[in-house]
Amino acid sequence: MGQITANRNLPVSVDKVWATLSDLSTWDQWLTIHAGWLEEPPTTVTPGARLVEKVVMLGMANKLEWTVDAVEAEKLLSISGTGMAGVKAVFHFGVTPAGSDATEVNIDASFSGSLVVGALAKAVEKDALKNLDDSLDKLAELA
Repeated sequence: MGQITANRNLPVSVDKVWATLSDLSTWDQWLTIHAGWLEEPPTTVTPGARLVEKVVMLGMANKLEWTVDAVEAEKLLSISGTGMAGVKAVFHFGVTPAGSDATEVNIDASFSGSLVVGALAKAVEKDALKNLDDSLDKLAELA
């Protein structure tokens, strides 16, 4: 199992960060592991919504079928999904005010499955952390 947390204070208001993060049509502009939607995503994220995404990590593509587990406007977006070879992933995107025009963004991610063990789990963690750090930089620019 691989598990990581990436966080960053962004010099952008919570409402702007949330508007970008919760708009699935922007994910290709900031979420670096996102390689595209394989099915048209909903225009609004709501609990129970289904998302089908192509994700690239460690140079390998995987189709993930996500379910939106929780949405709290301007606070939390939580999704869990299953990919090829039984890979399971959970992402929690947390948004917290950090001043009048600043926002702390936390992304907690975990990956599990029979292939995500030992050295491969460590490689997944390292790659995911780099990607999520890069994603936070892009999110700040886009928002």
